[in-house]
Formats: sequence, C-alpha cells, structure tokens
Amino acid sequence: MTSIPKTKSKTRHYKLQSWLDVLAITAWGILILKYWLTNKLNLLIHPDYFWLAIAGAIGLLIVGGFKTLQLLQQRREVTPSVQHLSFFPPGWGSAILLTAAILGLTITPQVFASQTALARGVTDLVGATRAQPQAFRASIRPEERTLVDWVRTLNVYPEPDAYSGQKVKVQGFVIHPPDLGKEYLFLARFVITCCAADAYPAGLPVKLKETRDQYPPDTWLEIEGQMMTENLANKRQLTIDATSLKKIPQPKNPYSY
Repeated sequence: MTSIPKTKSKTRHYKLQSWLDVLAITAWGILILKYWLTNKLNLLIHPDYFWLAIAGAIGLLIVGGFKTLQLLQQRREVTPSVQHLSFFPPGWGSAILLTAAILGLTITPQVFASQTALARGVTDLVGATRAQPQAFRASIRPEERTLVDWVRTLNVYPEPDAYSGQKVKVQGFVIHPPDLGKEYLFLARFVITCCAADAYPAGLPVKLKETRDQYPPDTWLEIEGQMMTENLANKRQLTIDATSLKKIPQPKNPYSY
C-alpha cells in the first residue's frame, strides 16, 4: 500500500522535470531569435555565424513544440525506469538553463567599454592585431580606412614614418590610458573573430590641440586629421594628429570584424 503514493510522487516529479526541460529548450530558442530580431545578436557573435544560431533556435523551438505535444497527449502515468547519475538533483540543469534564458530575455547585452579594453591591454595591440595578413587591403585609400584597417595596415608594414602626413578619418570610442599625457587620448574598437568571448580591442593614439577632459571615456568620436609619429611610452607609435573631433552616437554595430 505504501508503494502507490511513492509511485505517484515519482510520476509527478518526472512530469515536472519534463515540463521544466520543455520550458528551458523553448526559452533558449525564443531568446536567440529575440536577439536576432532586435539586432542584438551582433553583440554576441560574428555575423558569419548568424545562420547557425538562427537554425539552432528554430531547432530548439521545434523540439520544444514536439515535446509539448507529447506531454499533452500523454494519457497514462509514466515512471522513469532509468536513474541518471548527476552531481545535482534531477532537473537542476534545466532549471539553471531556464534561469539563464529568463535573465537574457530581461537584461540587454552591453557593448564592451573602455575599462574592458584597458583590462585586455589595448595599448599593447597597436600594430600587432590578431588579424591575418590576407585581411589587409593595400589598395584602399588612406582616408577611407577604418580604425581597424589602420591597425591591420601597421600589422603588415609596422614602420610609422611610412604613413606620416596621410589623411585619416576614423570612428571609435575614447579610452584614457594612464600612461598617456592629458594631450592624448586613445581611440579604439573591439574586433570579433568568432564571438564576444574572443573580442579584443584595437586602436590608435590621438594627439589633441587641447586636453582630453572634454572627451570622457566611452564617448564615440569621429576624428579627422593626418598621421604622424610620436614617442609614447618609450616607443615610436603611429599617432593621429587630430584637426577635427565630432561626437557621434554609438553605432548600431559597434564592433569590427
């Protein structure tokens, strides 16, 4: 007589765990599609992998829908016959996944900022990005190069004097490195090769006509000027001699590829 209540308890627990699995699977499918439809997916992964993420999200929704139909059509109580080994009680994995998906649906992904760039050593990446040499486009006009194009150019031809006097027009966010004087700021962008986990900062120092106090960290600027060579932190570095600085909104896609 005592085995019947235990069986019912196990059955209820099994059904609850099954519904928790369905909710976790469905929530993650919805989350990925939401990021795609709201143009937030580009803050997390490289656009080349959008199709994979979208296909995965659709697959999760299909699996979730199919499993839902199975549970709704179930006419008899089912007791799991296989005991799974786990460090956590059954259902915890799905509960953690569901919680993460709910947080993702309520919290907007944030763009990496200057503190992250400083922590990852942005000033050490001038002229030494992880870009492959074939990404370098030698035929592009200097004034049409993006900030990352300039850094990639230095990666291939690292002599800063070779670019002295060339016109430049670039966009990026402001960093105030502690080892640069007040008449300099650092303009940077994050580069994504696969996903946000491998994003790294790249940029160039900018020489100002005034102090950098009116350009707080994380301010987005469009800077025009010409290239020059400066001795910064005991190194000869290609530097933008700014003639025009204009504050701009953060771009819809703040990362480079």
